[in-house]
Amino acid sequence: MKTFESCFGKLAYESMAHVFHFKCEQGMELSISNYGATITALSIPDREGKLTNIVAGFDNLQDYQNSDFYFGASIGRYANHIANGSFDINGKNYQLEKNEKRTQLHGGNSGFHRKLWDATLLKYPDKTILKLQYLSPDLEAGFPGNLNATITFTIWDNNCFAIDYDAETDKATHVNFSNHSYFNLSGFAEDIGNHELAIDAFGFLELNSYQLPTGKMIETPGTVFDFHKLTLLSERAIPTKSELDYCFVIDKTDSSKDPDAILYHPKTGIKLKMFTTQPGIQAYSGNFLDGSMTGHQGVSYQKHSAICLETQHFPDSPNQPDFPSTLLLPGEKYHQKTSYIFETT
Repeated sequence: MKTFESCFGKLAYESMAHVFHFKCEQGMELSISNYGATITALSIPDREGKLTNIVAGFDNLQDYQNSDFYFGASIGRYANHIANGSFDINGKNYQLEKNEKRTQLHGGNSGFHRKLWDATLLKYPDKTILKLQYLSPDLEAGFPGNLNATITFTIWDNNCFAIDYDAETDKATHVNFSNHSYFNLSGFAEDIGNHELAIDAFGFLELNSYQLPTGKMIETPGTVFDFHKLTLLSERAIPTKSELDYCFVIDKTDSSKDPDAILYHPKTGIKLKMFTTQPGIQAYSGNFLDGSMTGHQGVSYQKHSAICLETQHFPDSPNQPDFPSTLLLPGEKYHQKTSYIFETT
């Protein structure tokens, strides 16, 4: 594996952001910045051997600073929505930084996607590791506790990589990390309707009129969102009539080695298989992209031009006692992992 590092730009407080580039023997090229622990580019050989960039992103730091779309970013302290931007722990209320009228979304405006992470590059005969670390101070964005966060990218030459999320705290706090990459396996030649999707899910979380979970799960069989087998999205009128922006409840009772999610583009032959320890996957069909941002190769990111598969705990879990807990206590270790395996068929 070939690796090299490049300067990405200078932040307002004079610190320099960098991008770490990985070129794998089987063709995958992956670029990750320590600004926001962000996947900035990801190219995979298609069926004809042509290297195709399959994620939304930018070539410069300023565009990331000016964008609110979280392209490729690591999300924290809490991915997805927290209702009213607040929660209680042991009878004490914590008011978080709200970046939407009724919620905090993706950790607020000062979330992990805006932070410069300390980077350590480790090379081994069979893999390369990029370890990114950040100390989130007590009450940053309103969250209690000094949180030591580590996001570790492990890259292999066979077109695979994994993201490990780890954290420890000195006060009880809520933690829910994710990655917010926007995928288009056609290289943005077509919209997501021409992709096939499979998600090994029991169901998806019901939402109220404010896009917040009601606490109930809707079983997927018989619905437009039943993805137990690979399904061409356009055949379900997705995204033309039905848009994706739901958290799917992963079937963790399944003892098979099948992926938790698969994304496939028939024309390019590029297939993504995802495995995760997380209980949910937020599938989002780029509904708020509006063409205002132009990225790699001059691509304008239009509505529905990419799909996110964000592995995570459920939205608003701190206020939903029946959801899997996201509470991290002192002395405990938070750990989640998501693996990305690319194939060309």
